[in-house]
Amino acid sequence: MTTPDPAAPPLRRRGERMRRAVLAAALDLLASQGLAGATVGAVARAAGVHETSVYRRWGTRENLILDALTTELDSALPVPDTGRVRDDLLGYFSALARLLSTAQGRALLRLSVEHDDTLDDRRGAYWSDRLDRAAVMVRRGAERRELAADTDPGLLIEAVSGPLFTRVLLSGAPLDETLVRGLVDLVLEGARTRP
Repeated sequence: MTTPDPAAPPLRRRGERMRRAVLAAALDLLASQGLAGATVGAVARAAGVHETSVYRRWGTRENLILDALTTELDSALPVPDTGRVRDDLLGYFSALARLLSTAQGRALLRLSVEHDDTLDDRRGAYWSDRLDRAAVMVRRGAERRELAADTDPGLLIEAVSGPLFTRVLLSGAPLDETLVRGLVDLVLEGARTRP
């Protein structure tokens, strides 16, 4: 994203155009400079809008950051409904692996574990919402009797996503389709209905 000339007056963006510009600027700053660099003023300058417009729309820096992260992740990780739990999970976790393989995806994951007093209180709810969105795939699989009725949806999602996060945060090992298939199949084997 091109940074506007700081001497130039902010553009008169409104509505959805302003929202998209501000969220894109917030994500760029979060990825390049971390939480410390993603101030409301810096985001407004990068988006070419008035700082007061940002405060008027989001109220706080925390609301802005959470909206940017939520919008990006929910857009990058749609929850498929193919009619088969394995296909749904493969589609979802393949998209997650692709996202985490990008510089922005790695930065967003690191941000999610970075300590920030102003965000820590709301971070738990943010991740609970993301897990709940993904858990619907497991619930549908249990309803179709592809999985045991007592399968814990959150645990299954965490069991597949945990190794992906570990590779990004700790080992730096590659994320590929073979890994995703292996993780999904391993976890599903333990959750299958038994005759």
